[in-house]
Amino acid sequence: QAQLVESGGGLVQAGGSLRLSCAASGRTFSIAGMGWFRQAPGNEREFVAAITWNGGRTDYADSVKGRFTVSRDNAKNTVYQQKNSLQTEDEAVFYCSMARRAFGSGAFLRSSEYKPWGQGTQVTVSS
Repeated sequence: QAQLVESGGGLVQAGGSLRLSCAASGRTFSIAGMGWFRQAPGNEREFVAAITWNGGRTDYADSVKGRFTVSRDNAKNTVYQQKNSLQTEDEAVFYCSMARRAFGSGAFLRSSEYKPWGQGTQVTVSS
């Protein structure tokens, strides 16, 4: 089974930027859709963004459209999330995961459609 390791989180001022990375091991990465989710304390894990296996299509939650960009480098087995114009509401632990099956007409929005999960990386936004 593939393993995922997120990195790049940290403390940033509101309006600032961060770039998260998700490094994957295993041969299935290059053929798998990937998703980013976030979870704030007391909240459920929610969809942030997703990208198809070849990077041909990306999907975003309405709350991050125009501010976050997801990309991938299959040669490096890594998916990225560029986060710009960060807001205090973006503060959460961010997780990446593999889609359990191919995306159809759109990315899967439920966390149950993804497996496995990394350990997450904390993003803290100060006002």
